Amino acid sequence: MSPTMATRGPGGPSGPGADDDRGPAAPDRIRQIAVRRIPVRVSVRPGTGALTGEPPLLLCNGIGASLEALQPLVDSLDPRRGVVRFDVPGVGGSPAPPVPYTMAGIASWLTALMDRLGHRRFDVLGLSWGGGLAQQLAFQSPRRVRHVVLVATGTGSLMVPAHPRVLSRMLTPKRHRDAGYAASIAGDIYGGTMRTDPARGAALLHEATRSGPRRGYYLQLLAGAGWSSLPALPLLRQRVLVMAGDDDPIIPLVNARVIARLVPRSQLHVYRGGHLGILTESDELAPLIDHFLDDQEPDR
Repeated sequence: MSPTMATRGPGGPSGPGADDDRGPAAPDRIRQIAVRRIPVRVSVRPGTGALTGEPPLLLCNGIGASLEALQPLVDSLDPRRGVVRFDVPGVGGSPAPPVPYTMAGIASWLTALMDRLGHRRFDVLGLSWGGGLAQQLAFQSPRRVRHVVLVATGTGSLMVPAHPRVLSRMLTPKRHRDAGYAASIAGDIYGGTMRTDPARGAALLHEATRSGPRRGYYLQLLAGAGWSSLPALPLLRQRVLVMAGDDDPIIPLVNARVIARLVPRSQLHVYRGGHLGILTESDELAPLIDHFLDDQEPDR
């Protein structure tokens, strides 16, 4: 299937106002469990109503961010949809693992986490660094991962990089630990509405999130070093929604176009915004995700 382009609002039956009787969301349950002897802090929102028993949506976060950063997106998704969030080992409320991990290793560990939670199949959404993890999950576990949503992400070491000034600021977790510093650089590194309201970016990273140990941030950087999904993208058989902002300094838009061109069953949606648009404009973008996940096109 050729990539398709969407440039404005959600459309489709899952757009705003399409279903006003979905009811409230089930409460999230946050707890810490051990998976392969590695503790993990996880949040689970059960599916309800018509989506009871449907594969939940596993959310893979960006580098250095705890699961609370994804709250705007979770709040904007269909409240009946089951959602699983987690803190990567060494980030947020998850202790650092005893040894470094690879993308393949963390993807295998995540399938074990979903087993532990009782989910044989699941959809996955990855934001930024989490988008690489989502791709790895789809490659490794094609029978487990149903649909894939890739947001503001690239193909790893083989991609069009950000400007060196932006990359230098991504090499340190300082923006996750210093709200003043985060506000001072938010416009330059996140783009979109952060250019006119940089304090909003700082708030997303600091008001309700946990930073975790510095080591956790560097373990994520190390896991991505040398990793690339580029050679394997034509082999993906899942349906994939690729979402990207037109003003993303961290992941230039051309990377989303490359992914969408190489993945056989892809859709591309370019939105007006920056790297964190899925969080700052979640009320506009979440219905697109719901519509994509609810589409009954048969799997291959």
